[in-house]
Amino acid sequence: MTGSPTAEPASRLRARGLRLAYGDDVVVDGLDLDLPDGAVTAVVGPNGCGKSTLLRALGRLLKPRAGEVLLDGRRIDRIPTREVARIIGVLPQSPVAPDGLTVADLVMRGRHPHQNWFRQWSPADQQIVTEALEWTDMRDLAHRPVEALSGGQRQRAWISMAVAQGTEVLLLDEPTTYLDLSHQIDVLDLVSRLHRERDRTIVMVLHDLNLAARYADHVVAMRGGRIVAQGTPAEVFTVDLLADVFNLAALVVPDPATGTPLVVPLPRT
Repeated sequence: MTGSPTAEPASRLRARGLRLAYGDDVVVDGLDLDLPDGAVTAVVGPNGCGKSTLLRALGRLLKPRAGEVLLDGRRIDRIPTREVARIIGVLPQSPVAPDGLTVADLVMRGRHPHQNWFRQWSPADQQIVTEALEWTDMRDLAHRPVEALSGGQRQRAWISMAVAQGTEVLLLDEPTTYLDLSHQIDVLDLVSRLHRERDRTIVMVLHDLNLAARYADHVVAMRGGRIVAQGTPAEVFTVDLLADVFNLAALVVPDPATGTPLVVPLPRT
């Protein structure tokens, strides 16, 4: 009896033949991608390679010039906005809240996709918001204006909103930008908990390769608007790939804390 072929990993969110551009500047061209369900995926690559542009297209924030993004086998641009927002949450790079908006008000906005003319704000919505604030350790800051928070607290507030939104897929564009190392770890630990305890599929753009190796199950490496490698951190973060994609001479050794790949850059001189 012969064994059956290994099944491809399930993927609710896919891209086929994507061409993405701003004006006449084509940033991504001919890109295919299947994002594994129930995993933390990190998208890495040098500046300008199309990482954030790809994330915007996956979240239906940027319309492709060609190709398509598929959600559950349907073209995402043909799915009603509210329906998409119940499945996919998007946290852009350095999100900005309106002046005076409190943390509680921000988190309450996460419930908007679940409401309509017939279903208004309910005690169940309030309970979900309260639980989201508690889960992210933000309840004591609920009445503080978002603009008055530290960088790490602001990111936790936005993640609280995503928790309240209850989406199964969360796209994060450089969630650790402008944060010191301690707050970077806090935010990524929170994202990891969201994946682990609430079974979320996470896709995040990261610049720090060692944090990507530590927190991601799946890594997508991009260069020049194309995917050049993807797989586990150990499969992607190799000496040859670092030289090819990042023009970086480096050693790759086991992280003494986690066993994941640790990239050690070598001097250029």
